[in-house]
Amino acid sequence: MPHDQNARRADGRYIPTQETADRAAEAARLKAANPRMTYQEIADAVGYQNKAGAWRAINRCREAVIREAGAELIAAEASHLDDLFVSALEVMERDHVVVSHGRVVLDEDGKPLLDDGPKLAAIREMRMIRESYRKLFGADQPAKVEHSGGVKYEIIGVDPQDVV
Repeated sequence: MPHDQNARRADGRYIPTQETADRAAEAARLKAANPRMTYQEIADAVGYQNKAGAWRAINRCREAVIREAGAELIAAEASHLDDLFVSALEVMERDHVVVSHGRVVLDEDGKPLLDDGPKLAAIREMRMIRESYRKLFGADQPAKVEHSGGVKYEIIGVDPQDVV
């Protein structure tokens, strides 16, 4: 069955229609149910012009499944990071008192002395969790390394005049 010639992306590739997606899914189901079925047999059964069309359709389905599974994994990881961030935020928002030898340390007015250590630790954790978010979603740009100049080789123990 010919493609709609008007249904193309900017890069010239076809935009899949529902019919195209349904045919590809049927080809993938046939291959999954009958692993020994040839791509030509699948092409004939589903209506592709040749075995290459069947193979491409099945491969698109495989890639879509992988993308979907990857998206589910990323969503699950993001949810876990959300939980960690909220826990760290709760620690940061609480007041913590200084304890020494099992007793709360009081200031000169008799009020408990506040300990900033747990808040600072929570802030560090929150920063690390945000870094994990950036890595998970690819927000960090790769480091760009520039190099100019040449490379100088030095052979120790060999007279340069002896090298031909």
